[in-house]
Formats: sequence, structure tokens, C-alpha cells
Amino acid sequence: MKKFFTKGRIALLVILTLLIADQIIKVVVKTHMYYHDSIRITDWFYILFTENNGMAFGLEILGKLPLTLFRVAAVLVIGWYLIKIIKLEMKTGYIVCIALILTGALGNIIDSVFYGVLFNESTHAQVASFLPEAGGYAPLFYGKVVDMFYFPLIETNWPQWMPVVGGDLFVFFSPIFNLADASISCGMIALILFYSKCLNDSYHVLRKPKHTESEKPL
Repeated sequence: MKKFFTKGRIALLVILTLLIADQIIKVVVKTHMYYHDSIRITDWFYILFTENNGMAFGLEILGKLPLTLFRVAAVLVIGWYLIKIIKLEMKTGYIVCIALILTGALGNIIDSVFYGVLFNESTHAQVASFLPEAGGYAPLFYGKVVDMFYFPLIETNWPQWMPVVGGDLFVFFSPIFNLADASISCGMIALILFYSKCLNDSYHVLRKPKHTESEKPL
């Protein structure tokens, strides 16, 4: 049993499990909810369907095509790095952190690359359908990322006496995100808190030049 759960297989299990779950949630939301439709789970947790062209939590920094190409390049680099640290037999927790980040990036890439072709437009009056006869809402590489998790943990108004924002609505936590975003965030936080030394060690090992046969020490 111990041999079966190798570091590589654990990483693959994390990637496949989260990636499949992420895509199932997104497809169900996309094909069953109107745009900006919401389902109240509790006072502090909603399923609120939205889409964005940007990065995690709806941030928009680059144009759509450059952002998608950047994501593809990032996934290739992270995938290469994951294979390397598995071969180096680094700590399992560290490998899982990198697998989480890779999975999150890959999950949002699928949306960006394929969803514009696979679905028609989601609107306030139309629920999207899979492989519509009239075609998708955007060309390849121009799809939107589906988000749905909304946690307004605190929802109140700023005191009236405060300048500029007095009386305005204050919401904490306001970003709407998906499982892929959560995977990236959890992987990054765990990496910083518990595995910064592993990150440093792997950097030094990977950049260390390999000895040729003639250069190997006697």
C-alpha cells in the first residue's frame, strides 16, 4: 500500500480530483443558472454566478489573449517543476502545494481556452447550453472564467462620521471565486507558511550544474 501511494501518484490524485471537481461545479453553474443569479446557502455563503476575463478573484491586469497565453506558459513551467521535485523526493506536503497551484492554474485555463467555444452566452434572461447549434460566445482562447463562491462574512455600513465612505456598504469578504482560485490560494499560503525552506532548497538543487563524466570528482 505504501508503494502504491508514491509522491507522484499522490500529486496526480490531487490534480485529477480537484480538476474534475472544479469543472463539474463550473459546468453545473454555467448550464443551470442565469448570469448574476444567486443561491443563498447561509447569511455568509452564497452561490453567485459570475464570469470574468481576469486572474484569480476577478482581477484584470492583462488583455484576454496575453493573459491566457501567460497562464498556459505558467502551467508548463509549474508542471516541469513538479516533475523535478517529485524526482528529487522532496517532502510530500511541498509536492502537494505545488500540485494545488498547478491544478488551480490548469482549471482556469480550461475555461479561458475552451468555454467560449463550448457554451453560448450566459445572460440575465438566458441559461447557457453546452455545444449550442449556433456556436459558442467567443473564439478559442477568449473564454471567460466561471466564478461562483461568495462569502460576505461581514456585511454592514461604514459609520456616517467617516469621510468619503461614510454610510456606504462595507462587505468583507467580497471577491467571488471558484475552486481553482481556492486551490491556488491554499497552495501558496501553505507554501509560504510551511515550506519556504523546501522552495529554497529546490532552487539551489535545480540550478546546481551537473558534472560531466570528465568533470566528476575522483
